[in-house]
Amino acid sequence: MNIQPRRYDHPDAIKLNDQVQQEYMERYGDGDGDATPLDAGMFVPPAGLYLIAYDAQDRPVATGGWRTQDANDEGYSDGDAELKRMYVVPEARGLGLARRILALLEEDARARGRTRMVLETGTEQPEAIALYTSSGYEPCEKVGYYRCHESSRCYAKPLS
Repeated sequence: MNIQPRRYDHPDAIKLNDQVQQEYMERYGDGDGDATPLDAGMFVPPAGLYLIAYDAQDRPVATGGWRTQDANDEGYSDGDAELKRMYVVPEARGLGLARRILALLEEDARARGRTRMVLETGTEQPEAIALYTSSGYEPCEKVGYYRCHESSRCYAKPLS
């Protein structure tokens, strides 16, 4: 697998984002997917990073990014890096791509002075919860756009 930094508005990122949004709608039964406000500038280094994994045929098969967060009214703390848009296409699951992308994102956020990686996922994503807890993430106070939703689950891991 070839993992490359890309802009969040790159055509491959848009394609995979559309797929993950469809999966969110199927899992959570609503027509909106993830409505968290995001724009490409949030993932431009040094404020963040967005990665896409490509298979041997150069097809985009996985994504993940982090963006800077500091203390605000959504529950974040100074020094936070927020994990966003972790996704692996169904045919590439089980190959360790999400774990590889996660490690690269943590390494980059740490190198840029971020002290904690935080994320929000949901009860209908047990595979994501298993990945994060097996990677050292622990439940934390709810943060982010969905912090008031019952199905929301938040996790954090110190980066220092």
